[in-house]
Amino acid sequence: MSSDEQSDVLKDLTLKVYHLLLKEDKPLSIRAVQRKLNLSSPSLASYHLNKLEDVGLVKQTPNGYVVDSVLLGDLIRLKSMFIPRFVFYACFFFFVLIVELTIYKPAQPTTEYVFHVLVSLSATLLFIHESIRIWSRERKNLGKS
Repeated sequence: MSSDEQSDVLKDLTLKVYHLLLKEDKPLSIRAVQRKLNLSSPSLASYHLNKLEDVGLVKQTPNGYVVDSVLLGDLIRLKSMFIPRFVFYACFFFFVLIVELTIYKPAQPTTEYVFHVLVSLSATLLFIHESIRIWSRERKNLGKS
């Protein structure tokens, strides 16, 4: 399946089921998915798991369903946490900014120095903003607002 088809499937409750499987990192039965997401019936859990299986995101094993293909978009998975990838860019530019303000600070600030500091500060703020925006969007998509 193409990544466009996979992205189209990842909406609403199907997205919640997919994130649950990613977080658990172990096979889950239909009933376990139903209980953990407080779904009304096992057939509803089965429906969403079958949707994910049809596009190749999960596969059924003898022990339950597991993630077969990781599709995270703007997120990076660390253990059971999902972090916007822009957090790492923000940390990098923040580190560059600190180095510029401490180690590379000239005795007399030049136009180039001020320009470099402003670029680093702007990049840091931009990536922090994007990280917060993505984090908010993902929390909203998962119904955790």
